[in-house]
Amino acid sequence: MIPIRDQIPTRRVPFVNYLLILTNIIVFVFQWLAGSNQEAIVYQFALIPASFSNGIGLGDLADVFTSMFMHAGLAHLGGNMLYLWIFGDNVEDSMGHGRFFLFYLAGGLVASLAHIFTNPGSQIPTVGASGAIASVLGAYLVLYPNSKVLTIIPLGFFLRMTMLPAAFVLGLWFVLQLFSGVISMGGPDVGGVAFWAHIGGFVAGVILAKIFAKKRYADTIVRW
Repeated sequence: MIPIRDQIPTRRVPFVNYLLILTNIIVFVFQWLAGSNQEAIVYQFALIPASFSNGIGLGDLADVFTSMFMHAGLAHLGGNMLYLWIFGDNVEDSMGHGRFFLFYLAGGLVASLAHIFTNPGSQIPTVGASGAIASVLGAYLVLYPNSKVLTIIPLGFFLRMTMLPAAFVLGLWFVLQLFSGVISMGGPDVGGVAFWAHIGGFVAGVILAKIFAKKRYADTIVRW
């Protein structure tokens, strides 16, 4: 399933969400322009779980946040930004600009810690906004449970577009991450994907949603 858009309009311009998307794109362009130096840049700014097992320094903490804005390829970037574009604006609408930014970073931090905890000896650089975006998905599920999402469903050689409940789309996404995460336990991440970062971020979003959302919005949007 590929989500295209949701049905809920925003009440304010989600400029933090726009800035997050723009920053991810700009960082990716700089990675691409680095050419042969790209690998060195990744190792310098990506999250490497094994580094935390040997003691945490300021550089390691900085890598947690710089890694959130780096991506391994165009498809990786495009998929993440699509989800952030669809679901991030409404979550920002419910929290306000400053709270949403702090929520996004907090979700990414928890996602990184989940990845480190489940892969403590890994020396593989980890990049991507997926963990932070997963927290946005978890928050959306809590704050807008009755929303509908226009979704493309592949049916063999055909594609069908239909409106599906956000609870189904995001719930299925989480179940797939959890299933893949369990399979990856005791070995390297399946296909190079940090599933436990996704799981940790999503759970963080579910827990932190009502804390960061402004009460007057939470009281209104849960009954949408």
